[in-house]
Amino acid sequence: MPLWNKGRGSKENYEVDSRSERNHSQGRETNHRHDHENEDSRPRLVFHCQLAQGSPTGIISGFTNVKELYMKIAECYDMSPSDILFCTLNTHKVDMTHLLGGQIGLDDFIFAHRKGRPKEIEICKSEDALGLTITDNGAGYAFIKRIKEGSIISKISYIEVGDHIEKIDGESLVGCRHFEVANMLKNIPKGKTFVLRVVEPLKAGFANIGPRSGSGTGKKASYGSGKQTLRLRANGPAEVEELDDVRTRAEENINNLLENFMGINDSELASQIWDLAQGKTNTMELAEAIDNSDLEAFGFTDDFIFELWGAITDAKQGRTKHINNNF
Repeated sequence: MPLWNKGRGSKENYEVDSRSERNHSQGRETNHRHDHENEDSRPRLVFHCQLAQGSPTGIISGFTNVKELYMKIAECYDMSPSDILFCTLNTHKVDMTHLLGGQIGLDDFIFAHRKGRPKEIEICKSEDALGLTITDNGAGYAFIKRIKEGSIISKISYIEVGDHIEKIDGESLVGCRHFEVANMLKNIPKGKTFVLRVVEPLKAGFANIGPRSGSGTGKKASYGSGKQTLRLRANGPAEVEELDDVRTRAEENINNLLENFMGINDSELASQIWDLAQGKTNTMELAEAIDNSDLEAFGFTDDFIFELWGAITDAKQGRTKHINNNF
């Protein structure tokens, strides 16, 4: 949950330092005065976090993207950022509907899921599709977001939602984006047997952890119920935004298409596509904007861009696309 210390400025760009209570008091010393005067021109956002398997509550701030967020959590709990598989918001459970993506509600409570035990499974690709939807954590780990009912993978109890896909036939996938991992799995020939190594999230040591109620109030704190979000960006400063129903619908539509066409789920990518579509009047302008951005690497086809445009216009008109995932 954020704690606001409003400064003199009104900018919504965030570049703040996390600090303990002790460091906060030291920051008032004269030799730091000029630095803090600069920092005070921006609102300070502070969030609460815990390790999903159980930990004391930590306080973090000063991040503008997911990698920096992981670093702040790692500093808080004296561990390596590479130990973090992903984060969920307002629940310690491996619940992909609460997965932290490109934005965090200003009232959200962050739970970090650490690496657990590795598992190696020999799989025969007896069908064209394995039945996986893959996403990544923005810091080098691709993991399973959804398993299609009745698919090959759904029949293997050892593989679960939240598992990080670490290796295929001994080849490391650490550092690969979700679409690269999806393509590797898709390109495995039908009938071939391969070895998949996954790493599961560390299991919770106890089930009753969660955001604590405010001290002395006797009431449970209301997390995840705010109307503003901190939008994280891979390139550029984080920004506070009001919740936008049209944008939310559009990003859901775009993510449905990403899942159907590419077998991936990525809220930050969906957000980038939405941003690129602003001010565009047709598919050609959207295609040109994508080609001139870092999204060109995804190699979107003309047909896919046409579908993206339809998803965006549907959202603006209050419609939501319902697409069956065949990956």
